[in-house]
Amino acid sequence: MPNMSSYAPGVPNWVDLATTDIDAAKNFYGDLFGWQPNVSPDPQYGGYTMFTLPGEAGGEVAAAMTIMNPAQPPAWTAYVNVLDADATAKAVQAAGGQLFMEPMDVPEQGRMVVFADTQGAVIAGWQPYGFKGAGVVNEPNSWCWSELNCRNIEPAKAFYAEVFGWESSTAAFGSTTYTEFKVGGNSIAGMMQMDENWPPDVPSHWINYFAVSDADAIAAKTAELGGTVAVPPTDMTIGRFAILSDPQGANFAIIRLAG
Repeated sequence: MPNMSSYAPGVPNWVDLATTDIDAAKNFYGDLFGWQPNVSPDPQYGGYTMFTLPGEAGGEVAAAMTIMNPAQPPAWTAYVNVLDADATAKAVQAAGGQLFMEPMDVPEQGRMVVFADTQGAVIAGWQPYGFKGAGVVNEPNSWCWSELNCRNIEPAKAFYAEVFGWESSTAAFGSTTYTEFKVGGNSIAGMMQMDENWPPDVPSHWINYFAVSDADAIAAKTAELGGTVAVPPTDMTIGRFAILSDPQGANFAIIRLAG
């Protein structure tokens, strides 16, 4: 179901970009995905920019904001729907994670908490008030999946089970393994085990996928727009994917889903 009005607890519900150049991000993602930027006129939101898709499938697909901490690298962050951001923060600490942002209210919209898991991968929790999350998912040019890449999958399974209540199912995947995180039996996110084929200096991280109609064309356009193609378009069972980064260095993935 591409159009969403609510999300169950524990289900990822939003992605946003923290960037060093908000105007460049608007231009890049507007040209790449056809997103239309809508900057909040309310100064309390600090120029937070909602991206929407035009047309019948229109709705919020993602957002962007200017980095407030100069030490923070440009990055996309996934949010998971939670019932209580404060309880989530306590669960993170009890499970050995690190809070990057204490629970805070976004006036009238929701309450958020940003943290790293025990291996340093960053993700966030979102307790909705007025804003429930992405209005369009799984459609071309919208967010469709979030995936954790880490070397030690058993501690990761335990961490996310404690924090979000995620169940997990792991299977062989080429030379490594792939884990599907689940809520109520439904797959809601994934985890790739980083093996010796990964450079040793690459840390554990979450990466967010956007569905596209043509992975090769989007990868080529990314390069034309000043971005980087880290992994060129490659076929796998569920579709054709590529790993990219925007001109400011924020990594993301695209996939043309099979079928």
